[in-house]
Amino acid sequence: MTIKVYRDNPYLKKLEANVVEKRYLDEKFYIKLDKTIFYPNLSGGQPGDMGFINDIEVLEAYEDGDDVVHVISSNVSGNKVKLTINWERRLDIMHQHTGQHLLSAVFYKLFNGNTVGFNIGDEYAYIDITLPDLTEEDVVRIELLANKIIQSNFNIKSYYVDEKQLKEMHLSKSSKVKSNIRIVEIEGLDYNPCGGTHLKNTGELGILKIIKWERRKGNIRVQFICGNRALKDYIWKNKYIKDIALLFSSKNEDVLKKVEKLYDEKDTLEKNNRALRESLNILKGEDFLKEALIKDGIRFVYMEHESLDFKELSYIAGYLNSLENIIQIHGIYNGDKGQLYISTTKDIDINLQTIYKNISDNHSIKGGGNPHTVQGGTEADELSTIMALFLEEITKELRAKK
Repeated sequence: MTIKVYRDNPYLKKLEANVVEKRYLDEKFYIKLDKTIFYPNLSGGQPGDMGFINDIEVLEAYEDGDDVVHVISSNVSGNKVKLTINWERRLDIMHQHTGQHLLSAVFYKLFNGNTVGFNIGDEYAYIDITLPDLTEEDVVRIELLANKIIQSNFNIKSYYVDEKQLKEMHLSKSSKVKSNIRIVEIEGLDYNPCGGTHLKNTGELGILKIIKWERRKGNIRVQFICGNRALKDYIWKNKYIKDIALLFSSKNEDVLKKVEKLYDEKDTLEKNNRALRESLNILKGEDFLKEALIKDGIRFVYMEHESLDFKELSYIAGYLNSLENIIQIHGIYNGDKGQLYISTTKDIDINLQTIYKNISDNHSIKGGGNPHTVQGGTEADELSTIMALFLEEITKELRAKK
């Protein structure tokens, strides 16, 4: 059995240990030691430690019954080794995991919400709470109480109890094990069966900040950050607010109003631009109609364009399609490539999709559409030929309909 030193002293960064078993498999070495400071990955949901055995990086540590297996890429010499963990990562995980216990306790005390899910990610941690909803006001209350507990510097301790003692405790969740039950207690506030690494007191958390919440499978998922993560989050957000305030020549606290005003002005400009564009498209569409060929009461807009944006063309064509008895065949040249746009108004009973398929069987066109509009790309030197083929096939089908 591996002695799990991290349970009694999570602050220990280095340790000497003895190799008790070594296996080689798939070009990796799997090593068991008599004791370790490496927390095994996802034991109880907590991410594992990173670090080194001697000078060899530990790729992973995981539980195997009562043992912890350390995976390394090359062999270690001798039976005695030196372990070193990545302390910055360990401390960060201790911040987030202790913060989870505290936040879960606050949710329960204020709203009787139980924690049914927990995860520590690289950017934030989250808990799933059995609440139907959560408001901004609720979050403010939760953060205020959580940070008041942090500032009060309550002691955090861990110890082992038996099943009889367990029944006398008001646990925040039930224990999954029946013996060697480890309790992590935030002094007098929260009792939690847990095998993870935690801080000595709440003051070491520094600050806890909820950054997002959303409904998830009937519960509320709450994202939060603690300690150095919260500090780093504050640093970049504060800088962004100051920089934005400088752009607006305003105070930090006035930034939101300035942005809302800018957004409203942008929305108004976009509406005005849409109205102007629609008017311009109508004018351009009318110009197109002036050049249309009229045959049997149908106006054919047959045009090749050298410098027209395809999106602009689609707007103009959309206006023309709102009229009657119009067939459009457009080609746009763009270097060595060409674009096709063929369309009919709804009152013309022909299937452009069928015509497109017949022509594309013998010519290289990449695109598609529906019975009233097709579009596609082709080589520029084929564009004129393909446009002529569409005109020819459309004319044939119109004659057949008479």
